[in-house]
Order: sequence, then C-alpha cells, then structure tokens
Amino acid sequence: MSVVKSPLAEENLKVVSDALQGALVDLVDLALVGKQIHWTVIGPRFRTVHFQLDDVVSTARTHADTVAERASALGIAPDGRAETVAKQSAIGNVKDGWTQDTDAVRTLVDALGSVISRMRERIAATDEPDPVTQDILIGLTRDLEKHHWMFQAENVNGH
Repeated sequence: MSVVKSPLAEENLKVVSDALQGALVDLVDLALVGKQIHWTVIGPRFRTVHFQLDDVVSTARTHADTVAERASALGIAPDGRAETVAKQSAIGNVKDGWTQDTDAVRTLVDALGSVISRMRERIAATDEPDPVTQDILIGLTRDLEKHHWMFQAENVNGH
C-alpha cells in the first residue's frame, strides 16, 4: 500500500523504484565505508586522506537523503536499513583494523568506481521513465566522479 500516489505509470514506477533503491543502498554503504576508513586510516598522508573521506561521506549522506525523498515523493518507501544495505550493496567489504593510507585511497577508488558504474546504468534506465529522477542521478554521479578523480590523483605512483 502506498499513501502517496505516483504520477508515473506502473511500468515506469518499477524501473524508477529499482534505480532509486539501488542508489540509496550504494550511497548509504559508501558513507559507512568512508567513515570506517576515516576512523582507521594511518600513514604519512593521514590528514589529507582523513579529510577527503569526510567530504565523500558528506556527499553520500546528502545525496542519500535526496534519493530517499525522491522515492517517497513517488510513493516508493525507501529502505536504508542496515540489513537491507548489507544484503544489497555491491561495494566490497572493508577489512578490519588499521588501514594504510595507500590502501585507503585504493579502497575508495574501487568503491567509487563501482558505485559510479551502477549510477550510470541507473541514469540510462531512468531516461524515458522519469527524467526528474535521472536528473538527480546525474547530479550525484557528477559529485561522485569528482571524488573518484581526486582519490585517483591522490594515489599517483602508488603514494
């Protein structure tokens, strides 16, 4: 049962629902991964990586809220529960313990690359069914790609 009536046709709503739910899971998990590494990063570039991670977490949390509210506006109940995120996320696990700064950067490059790839698939999928959702996904992907670039630049020559 939905308390909010969607303006989208049922077949379009399914596509958009899947895109928004997948985006929400990716963003929630990206924020969790970023914070975990933020707390455990060590090494000569600790300070730089530590603050970069906060930027990623902030971006992911802001966009997660936008995505969840878009879902709600369309009559889709967003699901950002820990159990759902753990089951549905495609971001790899973060090892426990301390994280060397170079490993932290590599982990973020990989996580961001994975999320960006799925976001681009969602952008393509929502083109016809809902350009408004597509616009949200384009904006958040732009921000994630900026972080991806910055972390890649941070790890030039393995440093």
